[in-house]
Amino acid sequence: MAVDYAVIVTYLAGMLAVGWWGMRRAKSKSDFLVAGRRLGPTLYSGTMAAIVLGGASTIGGVGLGYEYGLSGAWLVFTIGFGLLALSLFFSARISRLKVYTVGQMLDLRYGGSSSVISGLVMWAYTLMLAVTSTIAYATIFDVIFGLDRWLAIVLGGGIVIAYSTLGGMWSITLTDMVQFAVKSVGVLLLLLPVAVYKAGGIDGMRERLPDDYFAPMNIGVQTVFTYVLVYSFGMLIGQDIWQRVFTARSDKVARSGGTVAGVYCLVYAIAGAAVGTATKALYPNLDSPDAAFATIVGDALPIGVKGLVLAAALSAVMSTSSGALIACATVASNDIWTRVRRTPARAGATGRPSADGATQVTDAETSGHAHDEVRGNRVFILVMGAAVVVISIALNDVVEALTVAYNLLVGGLLVPILGGLVWKRGTATGALSATVVGGVTVVAVMAWKGILANEPIYYGLLASLLTHVVVSLLSRPTDPEVLAAWRARLAGGQAPAEPGTPSEAKTG
Repeated sequence: MAVDYAVIVTYLAGMLAVGWWGMRRAKSKSDFLVAGRRLGPTLYSGTMAAIVLGGASTIGGVGLGYEYGLSGAWLVFTIGFGLLALSLFFSARISRLKVYTVGQMLDLRYGGSSSVISGLVMWAYTLMLAVTSTIAYATIFDVIFGLDRWLAIVLGGGIVIAYSTLGGMWSITLTDMVQFAVKSVGVLLLLLPVAVYKAGGIDGMRERLPDDYFAPMNIGVQTVFTYVLVYSFGMLIGQDIWQRVFTARSDKVARSGGTVAGVYCLVYAIAGAAVGTATKALYPNLDSPDAAFATIVGDALPIGVKGLVLAAALSAVMSTSSGALIACATVASNDIWTRVRRTPARAGATGRPSADGATQVTDAETSGHAHDEVRGNRVFILVMGAAVVVISIALNDVVEALTVAYNLLVGGLLVPILGGLVWKRGTATGALSATVVGGVTVVAVMAWKGILANEPIYYGLLASLLTHVVVSLLSRPTDPEVLAAWRARLAGGQAPAEPGTPSEAKTG
């Protein structure tokens, strides 16, 4: 077991080292929040796959395979389908907007100030996503080191906070690439073939398990439909996902790289379900499906390989946690705090007028302003990270908390966001009304039917859609100048320059 410990400790130390190295590249707000918007296809594909395939996709995907057989792949399938839809139909337009948050996109499109309300919804979603990922450390560290729950959360959360704070999106991108490689080797190349082989191959599993375990819809048609509404649509609008789209150096990279990541998700879905099915054949009487991953890793894998696969599980959790953490901090800073303070956005650093009356900004002034922006965003990551750790220690029922967050996200924001991208008649009043009505409907139906019921997201989406259409048609159309500016930005018009941002270079 000492070898496995060494593998895990080396991996964790490597994450901190990569985060420290990434700090040298985070010299401006753009660098810190969106990696300078210059990721190439390799880095973009790897980091996008890393963030969407977290602990729920890895440990949870194996658990669903244990409980339902190969149809347990549907959870991760719907994540992959959502990422493919985002990449093929929306990512190019999103990338060309050159913004930092979903709320800023809504302001650009509707010409209003909806950032605070939409930001609060998005902030709650990203916060709970970070919390659930952080709590997953407790399970993994308990398997590895036998640590108390609170200590495991502090240890895992502290490492993620450290490298995220050091270099922002650059550090997260570099660590995500390492995590993507470790996850691919650990789950696809090691755990999958070993588990299937131990179970006697497909024929051996068929002999030991009921036929239902190999039926494509054993998990239930309604469950699959709900997964599509929550996870596929969630992929289309989540700040954590959009913030990765903003890192692409071009709309072509966003489209092609995201498509590759989406296909990878489909492969990963099959792998997780197959591992879970093999575990059911080998250990049919586990107390909980969630124990399937730890059981197959602990009992079926040799020394050294076990450590690498557990590192892969940590990779899955850390990539989602770090992505959710920086998304939470970005929304809190740009959509909520800035609006609450009511301070006008600075167009640039203070400069001196030139002979023709234009403002001339010195290198020292630009550098100082960029440093202040990076420092401010570091503070927000530290504060949000500390909140995530505290909530993770105090919270027990994370499934219900995450369900509330996803229901509010999709029920409140899906229609205004997608409506803004595809329907020019939508108005700020319609978008704001749809967000409020959809969110209130979701909360009311959850109180009526229960938090884990399927109905809240159905009623919430329907109420949001009807409200957006009716209120938009009854209200004054969006100002033509706002729509013209919006269309220009979608077409790739030049976004305002960010102070201290170096000229873009190709990366990845």
